[in-house]
Amino acid sequence: MAGTLVVQLAPDVWRIPLVRDFVNGFILRDDDGQVTLVDMGVKSSGPKVMAALAVIGSAPSDVTRLLLTHAHPDHAGGAAHVARETGRAFTLHHDDAAYAMEGSSPPRDRSFLLGRLVDRLSRPGRDFEPVPVERELVDGEVLPVAGGLRVVHTPGHSPGHVSLLHEDSRLLITGDAIFNVRGLRWPVKAFCTDFRMTQRTAHVLGELDYEVAAFTHGPELRDRPREAIRRFLARHRPD
Repeated sequence: MAGTLVVQLAPDVWRIPLVRDFVNGFILRDDDGQVTLVDMGVKSSGPKVMAALAVIGSAPSDVTRLLLTHAHPDHAGGAAHVARETGRAFTLHHDDAAYAMEGSSPPRDRSFLLGRLVDRLSRPGRDFEPVPVERELVDGEVLPVAGGLRVVHTPGHSPGHVSLLHEDSRLLITGDAIFNVRGLRWPVKAFCTDFRMTQRTAHVLGELDYEVAAFTHGPELRDRPREAIRRFLARHRPD
């Protein structure tokens, strides 16, 4: 496969460029070799996730946890493939779990014409292949992943959207709360369930403590990312 299959973000933490840098997944590995995968990209990305696993010297049998930041087709599109390859089911926030299991996206923001149009095309199983779910996340819990992975519920982009803070390496995975595509920016308004809520809840990301910010859309920030995100949020306060 052409291109870089993994980008190391911290010891035993990698970004997987699934559609160049525009769509990303992540790998976290425990000291004992257990692997957690976060977000599986679009429908064609499943094999890339598995190839990335091989690059870091891990096998499908090492995967003990599969996570989704939310149930959108550019994150859950490859999920069913990865579930079959690893024999594992997924964990995601309660408010997105039912959508993942039926293969449909949560409603889009109907205050935007594009949101209304996309909603008309959405059908269970049409958005992405239904995803097996074994567990539901709650805000604030710390998963026993590679030294501790804290769940930060940041709804708005979807009802159950979460960001993830890896406490051991001080690395933040923003999910789609904020993009880093040609600079920091909001996700596409019409693809959010409630864009104004997205703006409000993203402000919690400025209060967390991290040294690297990783994005599901765009490359990571390693140089004072918390300050950059706080400046962005200060300039883009919700009405």
